[in-house]
Amino acid sequence: MTLKHYEQAGVAMTCRGFGEYEAMFGLTAAELAAGAILDVAAGGSSFVAEARARGFEAYAVDPRYGEAASRWAQEAKAEIETSTEKLAALKESFDWSYYGSIEQHRKGRLASLAQFAAHAETSDVYRYGALPELPFRDDTFELILCSHFLFLYAEAFGESFHEASVRELMRVCKPGGVIKIYPLLSLKWEPYAGLQELMDLVRAEGGQPYLRASGLPFIPGSTHRLDIVAGS
Repeated sequence: MTLKHYEQAGVAMTCRGFGEYEAMFGLTAAELAAGAILDVAAGGSSFVAEARARGFEAYAVDPRYGEAASRWAQEAKAEIETSTEKLAALKESFDWSYYGSIEQHRKGRLASLAQFAAHAETSDVYRYGALPELPFRDDTFELILCSHFLFLYAEAFGESFHEASVRELMRVCKPGGVIKIYPLLSLKWEPYAGLQELMDLVRAEGGQPYLRASGLPFIPGSTHRLDIVAGS
C-alpha cells in the first residue's frame, strides 16, 4: 500500500525537547560540553532552555524570533493541535517506539513549548536569523544542530538553497566542530535527491560528511542523519 505523506503549508514551528534531540542526533556529554551550541531553525523547541539548565552554552536562531515571544508561543501552540490531527490520520505510518502514542507525543510537545516560552521571555539567547545567512561570526560554534528543516522542505527550498545553507553552517562552525542535520527525508518521505552532491560539496569545502544512524526513526524511513565535521 502506498503511504500518504504529511501535508504542510509553510514551515512549521515545532516543539521538541532535550531528550528528542539527544536521540535523533546521538548527542554525547562530551559534544554538549565542548563549547557553544547552536540550534538552527529552532522554532518553539525547549532544547536550548533545557541545555542551559544543564550548564551548556546553547543558543537558538529562527526567522520568527523577530517578533514578540508571546507571538511565537501562540503559533507553536496552534501548530501542536494541527499536527496532532494530521498524525492521527496517518498514525499507522509512523514509528511510535519513542513516543508511545499520539497523546504522549502531544503532551511532550506542550511541555516543550511551556519550557521554551518561559525561557524565551527572560533570555537573550534566541536570535533572529534565517538560512542561508546567519547573524554570527565565523568559527563561533562547536556544535550546530538543525532539526526538521533542511531536507524536510526540499520542495519549497531547492538544491541551491541547501548548498548555500550548508556552506553557511560550516562558516559559523569552528574547525573540528560538528554539524548535525536530521531527517534526510522530505515531507513526502522521500530521500533528499541532492544528498550525494551535497556531501561532495562538503568535502570540497574541507569538511568531512558522515551518515549516522538516528535514534529517533519516527518518520517512515528516517533512520539516518547527516553529520559534518567542519574543516579548517
